[in-house]
Amino acid sequence: MGFGRYLVIRLLNALVVLTLVTLVMSALFVKVAEQDLENTIIQQVNAEFQALQQKGRIPDNPDEWRANRIQYWREQYHLDKPYWWRVLYYFKRTLTFNFGNTKTPVFGSERDVTAILKTAIPRTIQLFTTAQVIIIFLGILLGVKAAQKVGSLYDRALSVLALIMSSIPMWWFGMIMLLIFSFKLGWFPSRSIPDPNLTGWAHIVDILKRMVLPVATIVIVSFGAWAWVIRNIMIGTMQEDFIMAARAKGVPERKVIYGHALRAAAPPVVTMIIFSLLGSLGGAIITESVFTWPGMGRVYWIALEGNETNLIMGLTFVNVVLYLLGVILADVTYGFLDPRVKVGASENV
Repeated sequence: MGFGRYLVIRLLNALVVLTLVTLVMSALFVKVAEQDLENTIIQQVNAEFQALQQKGRIPDNPDEWRANRIQYWREQYHLDKPYWWRVLYYFKRTLTFNFGNTKTPVFGSERDVTAILKTAIPRTIQLFTTAQVIIIFLGILLGVKAAQKVGSLYDRALSVLALIMSSIPMWWFGMIMLLIFSFKLGWFPSRSIPDPNLTGWAHIVDILKRMVLPVATIVIVSFGAWAWVIRNIMIGTMQEDFIMAARAKGVPERKVIYGHALRAAAPPVVTMIIFSLLGSLGGAIITESVFTWPGMGRVYWIALEGNETNLIMGLTFVNVVLYLLGVILADVTYGFLDPRVKVGASENV
């Protein structure tokens, strides 16, 4: 099986999974949204009736008028159609990235779900993906150094630090950071929403200042676990025969570590990197709430709190797409990073 054929098969598998997940998601959310839409219709009809009362245009038969208006709105929301029709309708709409509108505005006056996601994703990348890149860099650097000095004071200190920092809730640590550096010392702003009156370099500096506390919180809590995992992976790799052979040939230690051991350990590391970066796009509900950061996590909270079915559906679909892209990307990169992995070298692959 050639590499091109293998890639096509992986893409087709991903499309099948996406189709099935979207179909199941549509079936669930259509049922959940039905009662919510019925309540929305009643509220709309009551609001229309009150508006007519204020204008002195009360219908002669209010009950008949209400029944007609309810029937009209049921047709607008497709509630007059059978369940299977609505499932297929929302299934097709979701696959084309048409998620509809929210009941209440988000981020000011925006109600279009697609526009809300386009606004939230860059903000999440700005915060969480930046923090994740720093975490990956520190984790690999410190983890490799610990693997070189197994059993040393540095190795033990890193192990204790990783255990302690991984045990601390991120939201709690974020509140402590705000309490000390924002409210006590006044070094950084307590709110992460930038000042809309600033432009140019002043705007950039303002954003960077507001990012310091949330980025520092995410990095400090998370980098220890990354370093610990990299350490364990590298220790196992550095005991392989080819590493010992390279050292016996007199290959410089730095080249042995970064040119041979780290490359051989690349597949699990790359998997962690890909899914960490993709996972960062989803944000964090509690962390973004602590720092009032208007990203994907905040949007999740708004959707759950306001029972915004369309918004929840859009968020879920985007996360599924990102996860499947991560799986494909991880599979493709394996063959390039580890010489022991030859994708498509055999018909049995």
